[in-house]
Amino acid sequence: MSGGLPYGSLVWGLPFVGLLLTLAIAPLTVPGLWNRHYGKIVAFWGLVVVVPDIAAEGVAASFTRLFDMGLNTYVPFVLLLGALFIITGGLRIRGAPHGSPGVNTALLALSTAASSLIGTPGASLLMLRPIIRANRHRTRTAHVYVFFIFLVCNVGGALTPLGNPPLFLGYLRGVPFFWPAQHLWLPTLTLTVALLAMFFAIDHYLYGRREPAVLPEIEKLGIDGSVNLLLLLGAAATMMLRTYYPVPGSITVFGVAWSFDDALSDVLFVALALLSLKLTRPATRQENAFVWTPIVEVSILFAAIFVTLVPIDAIMAAGTAGPAAPLLAQVFVGNAPNNTLFYLLPGALSSVLDNAPAYLVFFGLAGDNAALLTGKLALTLAAISAGASYFGAMTYIGNAPNLMVKSVVESYGVKMPNFFAYVGWSAVCLLPLLLLTSWLFFR
Repeated sequence: MSGGLPYGSLVWGLPFVGLLLTLAIAPLTVPGLWNRHYGKIVAFWGLVVVVPDIAAEGVAASFTRLFDMGLNTYVPFVLLLGALFIITGGLRIRGAPHGSPGVNTALLALSTAASSLIGTPGASLLMLRPIIRANRHRTRTAHVYVFFIFLVCNVGGALTPLGNPPLFLGYLRGVPFFWPAQHLWLPTLTLTVALLAMFFAIDHYLYGRREPAVLPEIEKLGIDGSVNLLLLLGAAATMMLRTYYPVPGSITVFGVAWSFDDALSDVLFVALALLSLKLTRPATRQENAFVWTPIVEVSILFAAIFVTLVPIDAIMAAGTAGPAAPLLAQVFVGNAPNNTLFYLLPGALSSVLDNAPAYLVFFGLAGDNAALLTGKLALTLAAISAGASYFGAMTYIGNAPNLMVKSVVESYGVKMPNFFAYVGWSAVCLLPLLLLTSWLFFR
């Protein structure tokens, strides 16, 4: 330790880097070991932070920092994701129109819009199966799901905290609910329209190349579990409560302040999830192939991510008084942030891990002050938010729903691109548009 700071060296960031490399490499190189023991593997990196922290600072100080992160960031993050996962798992859209290029483009546009309303995990789960059914008569459809990942799992979630985990973390740190929509609607709309146009051109070309006759429709259009639509509105209302009807005050739990806003939101998310489980017919969840594995895995992985982020968060918050001063010098020109780097660097990090940690790191690097970042440095926060939201589509491991979509699609017998082939798709179709977005909006 040095200078009186809890984390006086960038060495404390190495467990985070090790965890990132593990998340990127282990599922590809040792998939069997990873699938059986991923919880133990990521727990190792958490212990690499916790054990030396206890040795250096003592049990009390270490516990307080970890408990603060858990109570005020991790728990509400997981409860929001869990509530959306459970509620959308009880919603089933029956039937589907036939997947012509026009229909597929319209379905992708609708699904992209849904991402900011019910979250990228929720929209992915809700809209994927109807699109698979719409294209069941076609022989070449992998490109449909590649663009689904681009748009629905990533770009579409950039407008509200409901849509994307990084924006929810910003919301927890004081960014107003509608701030992303007000500042990111134009770059998000521009990127979405460009991707939809590119998709239509590719799908139109492939659709005209000896596709078999369309199969007859086997199921009428409709919605099962419609009560969950009301519960989704309840989740949105819960998110907005703290913006428009804040509850003053807090309580102290083990030396950590827990605001009444957070406590109320946590309780309401749990209540909404329980109501969904109670009011939805079990058959509806079975027809949706609902299983708990994805949300359990995400909860375990993010527990390790947040633990390894504790020292990085503190280092970034220390600013020029801490060990990150040389890094600060690179992303700031004089006292002004280089907004292009605040877009590209979170984006690069989001390409190889879930994008929430990338957002947190650069939110802290930019000052960790919501009032400053939504005011004087609004363009910087917009750049961070866009980079963290868009670039997660560059690889399968860039955002949690990406791999979930790949797995579900392959369970229906569709051959998806392997890891490197997918990167090829994103490098050719997505990366040029992301760089153009940087030039247009974040200079």
